[in-house]
Amino acid sequence: MKLVVAAVPGAGKTTVLEYVKKKFPRVRIVSKGDLVFEYAKKHYGIKNRDEMRVKLTMKQQRTAQDNAAKKIGKMKDKVILVDTHFSIRTPSGYMPGLSTNMGRHMKIDGVVILAFRPKDVLARRKKDKSRHREKETEEEVEGQQRANEEFAMAMANDFEVPVDIVNLRYKQKSEFEHARKASEEIVKIIKRLQKQ
Repeated sequence: MKLVVAAVPGAGKTTVLEYVKKKFPRVRIVSKGDLVFEYAKKHYGIKNRDEMRVKLTMKQQRTAQDNAAKKIGKMKDKVILVDTHFSIRTPSGYMPGLSTNMGRHMKIDGVVILAFRPKDVLARRKKDKSRHREKETEEEVEGQQRANEEFAMAMANDFEVPVDIVNLRYKQKSEFEHARKASEEIVKIIKRLQKQ
């Protein structure tokens, strides 16, 4: 089973997936972005993941993403969570982070969208000194979350797979509360899909 887990960049998705791995050790977590970056680094001289959004042409983005999707499609683990984005904000506008063609290569079985308060996303991005993200407003973050949901619904329609939206648009009472809550929901989704 391949389940796509998506959120806007810098929302905390990777942390959520680390919590899932603790609760469900049999799961394999694959970062589509890492696979895209490996290809872009080798073929286009990209030095870090953040450069991909601004330096690659749309054609280069598609080629690198298709390559990653094909690699994921060949993976045979029992449960695979694909860490990705449904939309990529580029100088040319939003580009699908997971097109119908990529979904076909990956053979997806379900989609999980993590939706956060934009204020929390911006605070997490500010703390992450390892990345070089463009400055965005809360409205822009929310706009990309809406774009993610629309792209996810289109993908689910094409492949007749379920979409689950994990709503984390509330203020945390303790650190990593969102990660714990989201990981619990993802484990429930995995178990539900395994029964079908």
